[in-house]
Amino acid sequence: MAAGVLLFVGFQLACLCVNGNLVSERSFSIDYDRNCFLKDGKPFQYISGSIHYSRIPRAYWRDRLLKMYMTGLNAIQVYVPWNFHESVQGIYNFTGDRDLVHFLDLANQTGLLVLLRPGPYICAEWEMGGLPAWLLQKPNIILRSADTDYLQAASNWLAVLLPKMKPWLYINGGNIITVQVENEYGSYFACDYNYMRHLRTLFRFFLGENTVLFTTDGNTDKEMACGSLQGLYATVDFGTDTNISEAFRRQRRFEPRGPLVNSEFYTGWLDHWGDQHTMVSTEKVTRVLADMLLMKANVNMYMFEGGTNFGYWNGADHDTRYRSVVTSYDYDAPLSEAGDPTEKLLAIREVIKMFRDVPSGPLPPPTPKFAYGFVTLKKVGNIGPLLSVISPMGPVTSQYPLTFEELKQYYGFVLYRTTLPRDLYEPTPLISPLNGVHDRAYVSVNGVYQGLLERDIVLVTNVTGKQGDTVDILVENMGRVNFGSKINDYKGFLSNLILGKDVLTNWSIYPLDIDGAIAGGWPDLGSKKPSSPIKKEPLLGPTFYTGSFQPNGLAWDTFLKLHEWTKGQVWINGVNLGRYWPARGPQQTLYVPGPLISPTQPNNITVLELEGAPTHLRVLFMDRPLLNITASKS
Repeated sequence: MAAGVLLFVGFQLACLCVNGNLVSERSFSIDYDRNCFLKDGKPFQYISGSIHYSRIPRAYWRDRLLKMYMTGLNAIQVYVPWNFHESVQGIYNFTGDRDLVHFLDLANQTGLLVLLRPGPYICAEWEMGGLPAWLLQKPNIILRSADTDYLQAASNWLAVLLPKMKPWLYINGGNIITVQVENEYGSYFACDYNYMRHLRTLFRFFLGENTVLFTTDGNTDKEMACGSLQGLYATVDFGTDTNISEAFRRQRRFEPRGPLVNSEFYTGWLDHWGDQHTMVSTEKVTRVLADMLLMKANVNMYMFEGGTNFGYWNGADHDTRYRSVVTSYDYDAPLSEAGDPTEKLLAIREVIKMFRDVPSGPLPPPTPKFAYGFVTLKKVGNIGPLLSVISPMGPVTSQYPLTFEELKQYYGFVLYRTTLPRDLYEPTPLISPLNGVHDRAYVSVNGVYQGLLERDIVLVTNVTGKQGDTVDILVENMGRVNFGSKINDYKGFLSNLILGKDVLTNWSIYPLDIDGAIAGGWPDLGSKKPSSPIKKEPLLGPTFYTGSFQPNGLAWDTFLKLHEWTKGQVWINGVNLGRYWPARGPQQTLYVPGPLISPTQPNNITVLELEGAPTHLRVLFMDRPLLNITASKS
């Protein structure tokens, strides 16, 4: 890449301007006299949109970027989730759907500049705000601070990431024009300037003195004061219900001169399980966007396409209680979760046309959708008898429960097993003191489902059985907190379990590698056809189901609806689509990208239902999403 950059720069220097002067090297800087950015020495205003490569299948990156370009954007804003690339400490993955360099290259080919947000913390409603959960192996670590352990880990990560980004800086022939340091740091309790100074030094060392570094913070004095630092250009973020003049006046208190920048102008908002689906009106978005552009402000729309929290990557919030973010990150954005242009996008395009030339020609069409119809699944089995398949390393034994982090099982599920210490003929309360279940625990005795515990909501459940009966408790990590002071979000049992007057001890703890088993071809349907169960009573407790469908030559996008199923996880052809929870809502369907579907071979569906499956055992593939039906708090 370096040789290519040198050739490119040499070519630039060889070119002559109209007036006969040599063109200088590519440059991007801040003009404090004219209150603007300068690109190649000329005033520049960006109109940008946020897109997360980690939430979109690689096969669709080019499609989404082209739609953004054809809307009239001249830049995109990109987060880099640390935990997406270093899920296991010291092992880095930049391949496939994690190929950030390929994503930057596609954006460059499309004609889009890049505002890079490499963290190390990103928020983004992403698991633990992008921080890897292995950091929590240090029990007293203070994240996002000058804590020695945290600083060393973050420095090691940035020493890997930032050199990969340097060739992609605009001044080096690439398309990255600005780079954010940390993210909304003023919202965090630590307010540790030594930490921010350390990051500034690292970014300057790896990216050079001429790179425009910036910070982004919420529209309050406290956030701006804690989040900004000399040498990092301070920008604000706000949505449609904010007084624009007042917000930019606040930016001016911290940056008296330079361009006005809204780094996150909210086109929509996120959803939590159990809450109403959030929408922001097109009229509000276009009105405020037009007002900001009229002020010559630089604007990034967050999100322009949200995408999907596949697998276990969703985050969570914890203000008054723990609330997990849904699988869909549609965000009511201009491009839908499936990348389709919306009325909001078309209206935004009309606004942009008032301020700059928009590429001629039609927008790329929506990706084709298909309703593959009903598929009947069959029961594979309950969790307990399948442990040899889904926990191949076997159990860890411990007198008392261990957390996910102590087990180095950072995502997904862990099964905790013990026995009843005495006969329980009457329903006896099972509790975890101090609200110690993180996040949901499904309790069975001798394979019979007895109930659940849920963080902040269901703090006690009743159990019956005989002395020596096997107690299986499957614990689900519903996503770590991604914002605020509670991002040190340990999972599993954070305290002992007490059954009546007894503290439960002598645990066999099984870390579950469900994803590995399914990616390896389990369960094998063979030649058997799925059949409805003979029993008509509900199928209760954590249980696997499987089935397949033949698409007859089509591999189009579709949406999976699990009507009357309760809560669980779904895999298609070994790929984890994410969580479903129609019993709580608002999301009722899971997005299935066409590239996951084989047009000619049977497509395998595996469902882990955690609470109760319907007797019909059917799932439905539809040609449209359902994201806005909130049910009871079951």
